[in-house]
Amino acid sequence: MFFKSGCAAKWSENVFCQEADTGVFPIQTWGDFEQQFWVHFFPVNAEANTINTLEGTSYHQGGQTVNDYLDSFQTLASDAGYTDLQTLVVKFQRGLKLGIQNQIATMLYGRPADTDPDTWYRVA
Repeated sequence: MFFKSGCAAKWSENVFCQEADTGVFPIQTWGDFEQQFWVHFFPVNAEANTINTLEGTSYHQGGQTVNDYLDSFQTLASDAGYTDLQTLVVKFQRGLKLGIQNQIATMLYGRPADTDPDTWYRVA
């Protein structure tokens, strides 16, 4: 039931391959498991990894609803430690579908300021 997909499946497959190669299961104690779990699933540079995600395009809205995109964007921005309001707006706007970006950016009245992420979130 657990460790059957994604990164967890790859990790568990590697553990069982190690056992097949050596004849000894590489995780002997709960402490061994905990240590391996932290190393593989909680990288030391989690903040840097999150920042790198926000510098790419994988976080963009794509097929998500605006609400789902907003939830994931806010989590990423928080994890990255972003607090600059203009940076938040730029990153959020950049990730929106182009049609939504254009509708907001060309609003004649009530266009959110480029330093007001909360209004951008609400308008989107």
